[in-house]
Amino acid sequence: MKIRKPHIKISDVKVVLVDLIGILIGTLILAAGLNMFMVPNMLVPGGVSGLGVFLYHLVGMPVGLTVILLNIPLFVAGYMILGRKIIVQSLLGTFLFSVAIDATAPFLPQATDDLLLASVYGGVITGVGVGMVFRFRSSTGGTSLLSLILAKTSGISPGQAMFCGDIVVLALALFIFSSEAAMYSAVALFVSIKVVDAIQEGLGLAKQAIIITRSGAKVNERLLTELGRGVTRIEGHGGYTGEGREVLLCVVTRQQVSRLKWIIYEVDPSAFVIIGNATEVHGEGFKKMQQH
Repeated sequence: MKIRKPHIKISDVKVVLVDLIGILIGTLILAAGLNMFMVPNMLVPGGVSGLGVFLYHLVGMPVGLTVILLNIPLFVAGYMILGRKIIVQSLLGTFLFSVAIDATAPFLPQATDDLLLASVYGGVITGVGVGMVFRFRSSTGGTSLLSLILAKTSGISPGQAMFCGDIVVLALALFIFSSEAAMYSAVALFVSIKVVDAIQEGLGLAKQAIIITRSGAKVNERLLTELGRGVTRIEGHGGYTGEGREVLLCVVTRQQVSRLKWIIYEVDPSAFVIIGNATEVHGEGFKKMQQH
């Protein structure tokens, strides 16, 4: 009986390689943020790496070693509760992160001893690193993995679990280090979360407009010809009056918002318009849909 060898697509190999490179770069950036700003200034970034900062200053244990040791029981529990797939996705990022912290520590000097600068720049750089790791479908373990385990076993949301874990670490900073260190650590954590969100969701450079109007055809024509933007037209009815209305959905750039509002005003001054940020837009006229 002839055994068929599994067919490996070149495109699949490229995706794996891109993911690996992205995770590696992300963990190196994260390690740089910790070693240059957070660790030397006794700022805790939250989660398992925050516990690593505690043990480094208390007993001299390398941060990367602490991260990998504390993640071992989490991975065992995660394998039993969450299954193999999630664990495999997180294992690579966690391992590279742990190695990167200790491997780069001797070569990365303290960038500043100003706590405000350290918290802001440390938060930005670690946020970029974590965001890249997430972007390439991995994680650094720790509280992100613990949150999934708690969500599965206790029913609380992953966001709530991560928030509680970070609060516990910040409280430890208050008692072990100082109130000042805890407050600046909170600043760093806040900045880091915002940067991660920006990388995951985009910078919101586009605007989405929902237009409820009686003159849908005219508004649609002018948006197409004058702004060059596609429009989706949906039939709707007023919940109170029951009258028919047309709902137009359109995505434009920030620079086009003023012109968009002027067109709507000229065609139908009584139109109801909602304009908000479109954090990530894929398709014609914007960026092409990709796997990352």
